[in-house]
Amino acid sequence: MPLPFPPLYAILDVAAVNSEARILETIAESGVGLIQVRDKHASARAVFEASKDIVARLTPKGVRVIVNDRPDIAAMAGAGGVHVGQDDLPIEAARACCGGGLWVGVSTHNLEQFQQATTTSADYIAVGPIFPTATKENPDPVVGLDLIRAARRLTRKPLVAIGGITVQSAESVYRAGADSIAVVSDLLLAPKPALRAAEYIAIASRVIAQRD
Repeated sequence: MPLPFPPLYAILDVAAVNSEARILETIAESGVGLIQVRDKHASARAVFEASKDIVARLTPKGVRVIVNDRPDIAAMAGAGGVHVGQDDLPIEAARACCGGGLWVGVSTHNLEQFQQATTTSADYIAVGPIFPTATKENPDPVVGLDLIRAARRLTRKPLVAIGGITVQSAESVYRAGADSIAVVSDLLLAPKPALRAAEYIAIASRVIAQRD
């Protein structure tokens, strides 16, 4: 990729965006360059309309919007990419569906899945859940920092760590080898989401600079 991968990957449910009108702009203004939009329960039309609106609001601010699960909607909404899980379309099928120029990311939950993902054209690979999380109805087993360390040795693709990460644990996650941290609850529940986002970015800048 021509630019360094954004160190903070905000994941926002459409319901949270709808309930807090300024949340998107607030987070974007704090320096977050990558935001995933997801809604596991809405109709395809509702996801499309929400995605199109969010893309229109954030793209002018330099934020890449990723649509969860749906490469077709990502393409139609003009998003910057799609993220797929182990039960969604395979990576190459998702890329064929959404066309060139869009990022395709994938979730992995063990070393076997991760190794398989490294053989694909995925632009980034997510690993997790690193810690226990309450944001998924049926979470996968916790993998801890060891999977990040093992994954880091296997690829130069950007690694995104996800699952139960807070600003208190972020440094250990970056030091284990993550290029980016995906955050849901710790941003939305913070009294000042923009300030919390800035804290993550500052930690990432410090740790990643020490790798060079």
